[in-house]
Amino acid sequence: MMDALSDAINTFTLNVFKEITEKDSSQNVFYSPLSLYCALTMVLEGAKGNTAAQIQQVLSLNKGTDVHQSFQFFLEEANKSGDQCLLRIANRLFGEKTHDFMSSFKESCQTFYLSKMEELDFANASEETRKHINKWVEEKTEGKWQNQFEKHATKERMFKINKDKQKPVQMMFQKSTFSMTYLREVSTKILVLPYVGGQMDMVILLPDENTDLKTVRTIIEQLGGEMIQSCKHYI
Repeated sequence: MMDALSDAINTFTLNVFKEITEKDSSQNVFYSPLSLYCALTMVLEGAKGNTAAQIQQVLSLNKGTDVHQSFQFFLEEANKSGDQCLLRIANRLFGEKTHDFMSSFKESCQTFYLSKMEELDFANASEETRKHINKWVEEKTEGKWQNQFEKHATKERMFKINKDKQKPVQMMFQKSTFSMTYLREVSTKILVLPYVGGQMDMVILLPDENTDLKTVRTIIEQLGGEMIQSCKHYI
């Protein structure tokens, strides 16, 4: 059940990446595919007919995949607190208070996505509503590394944007031992930075100096889940 969800999220992640970088591949991109995926699966819970079919297609879901049960299990496991490692995935529905939401939909979102419905005045108090939602999101974000970066080691260094352009940035520095591999298919080094507790990692891809970033993106899109599995195997 979880393998099917994992494969679907990986496919969705790469599809979204391709979509948002297609028009201008020179810009930096930062997005949370899991958050997007979770939001769309909650929408799917309240959809029917052709709308539901289109959402399932976007989410890369097979007909037999029970995405709601899978997400319920995933969120319960992900939100278990440990002494050293804490992962928080928080979901909440914010609905226009004048709209009558079906109780069955609200109950399903609470059961499967641990998401309560909070009614707000979007129509007449949009600015206050925006601040309220942003404050809620801010309170739910936290995290730390296993090997801390020392503040005194952060200095201004030149960062290479492309073959012809550099710019000065505040760059962190650390000398240590980490898991690393090299994928010849994309001429790219892959570095793994573990979070405290060793249950989660940040994976960083560094293309060779003469490797064009657009080429790397294209190959990543083509290899998709196969490359993700290769990373797990080699590292």
